[in-house]
Amino acid sequence: MGCGNCGTSADGKPGGCKSNGGCSTGGCNRLNVHDWLANLPFSDPESGCRIVEVSFNNGSRKDFYRNITTYLFEKGDMISVEGVSGFDVGEVSLTGETVRLQLKKKGVDENNPELKKILRKASDRDLEVRQQNKDREKNALVRARAISRQLNLDLKMSEVEIQADGRKATFFYIADDRVDFRELIKIFASEFRVKVEMKQIGARQEAAKVGGIGSCGRELCCSTWLTDFKSVNTTAARYQNLSINQTKLSGQCGRLKCCLNYELDTYLDALQGFPDNCETLRVAKGNALLIKKDIFKNLMWYVLPDSNKQYPLTIERVKKIKLLNSQNNIPDGLEPVEVSTGKPKEEEHGFVDLVGQISLKSLDKNDRKKRPQQPQRNNPNNNNSNNNNPNNNNNRRPPQPPPQRNKPR
Repeated sequence: MGCGNCGTSADGKPGGCKSNGGCSTGGCNRLNVHDWLANLPFSDPESGCRIVEVSFNNGSRKDFYRNITTYLFEKGDMISVEGVSGFDVGEVSLTGETVRLQLKKKGVDENNPELKKILRKASDRDLEVRQQNKDREKNALVRARAISRQLNLDLKMSEVEIQADGRKATFFYIADDRVDFRELIKIFASEFRVKVEMKQIGARQEAAKVGGIGSCGRELCCSTWLTDFKSVNTTAARYQNLSINQTKLSGQCGRLKCCLNYELDTYLDALQGFPDNCETLRVAKGNALLIKKDIFKNLMWYVLPDSNKQYPLTIERVKKIKLLNSQNNIPDGLEPVEVSTGKPKEEEHGFVDLVGQISLKSLDKNDRKKRPQQPQRNNPNNNNSNNNNPNNNNNRRPPQPPPQRNKPR
């Protein structure tokens, strides 16, 4: 949910985050973290966390850096940090005690001496060089795809990220198998004059970088808030009584939708109340086969072999029939329940004969009014009427030329 799109007020200010036009959370990217300890005072400021979380490339990547300067950076500040054989420019995304929680979550030691450092606050020159190198990324991506196609490598270039000082470029690619890109790296190094780093990502990570709108009408979860991708299989769809349709169950990445796992635990808890081994019930009309389970209404739907009609049964009725079958007793019928949809029934109107409601005489009158009246040649009275008519063309005088004026000599 972008802040520019969540506004519902009349003046155009965003109303979703209640920040009155300025997003206090630092943006709606998927790697953004809300600093819920920002307004809480601390008794010992000297023991505060000196690690700062910095995001790069509009939130698609972030890392932790140690603040060795005398400045106290705030969220949203542009700073210059250590890079590979140079510097990089990023945006401060998180400061304070909340960073320690993020370090614990990511498994990073706060006292690790290998943590990179913050150099300074980004100057105008740093921002200008960064923008110049960012403008090179699109052309570099097009050229990288052409080179990989010439080498007949089975991979797809997804994105190119160039460091702020232009000394390093990271190429993100997608490949199903292992790829020998040693020759590719040599060509990239000579072509772009940078240090090359190759990173393999999956289809879900590519969809997170590209972004888009899902079938639910909202932005993709992977591009807004989802960072941990768990495996999804068709078993989750079967538990939720969804049709195994690859087109409907797949997302923009071509894989199964991640949202299939969101409600899976709820369905599994609800299915514990249904009896097991009840796929077949013996009744007098034959063996009834189970076709689906409705966990919202606690009903089990069966169908008889000689009929296409579906019979909804309650859980208690299914357990009773199963108990009778275990005792070699066959009940007379299933005794289904009536299922009401809750929608009001539409009134069925009877057939109304509309033939004869329209008169054809009215159509003839309209047709006669549209036809122009032609004069009758054999009627002698017609000439008199035309002669007496002042609008007749025969009574009009021919147009005379305008009088000529003497031109002055």
